[in-house]
Amino acid sequence: MLTSRATLCGVNTEAEPDASAELLELVYAILHAVRRESGPGAPGQLRFLRTLAACGCAQRPGALAEALGVAPRSVTSKVDTAESDGLVRRLPDPTDRRATLVELTPAGHALLAESAHRRHEHVAARLTRLSSAEQAELLRLLRVVAGQG
Repeated sequence: MLTSRATLCGVNTEAEPDASAELLELVYAILHAVRRESGPGAPGQLRFLRTLAACGCAQRPGALAEALGVAPRSVTSKVDTAESDGLVRRLPDPTDRRATLVELTPAGHALLAESAHRRHEHVAARLTRLSSAEQAELLRLLRVVAGQG
């Protein structure tokens, strides 16, 4: 049982957070806000559609499950939902008549394009809180932390 906000699972949460914890919290908060502001589509469904789009061609559901790191039945439900929304279609696999392939429809491509556009708009709006010099410094520091700079 929690006795105060300062103690969470036996950890003092009022203590100064270490830099790694604060970075994780801030990155999560930014990504969560951008995801929430990006419009229609559940994040998991959009991730599924983006993964399919990144493949560049129709894929078997099992390959998508592997790419997403989820159970095949999870992909089946995502395909069912996306198909009923008109975002993907199932096709027969020309190499195995027992298997099916999944491909994006034009509506699926359009939803991904709109979602990406909204994400970029929201990130750009957040960056306007900083001067040009601060934006450049933030990006420089993030490249260093990401091992790209």
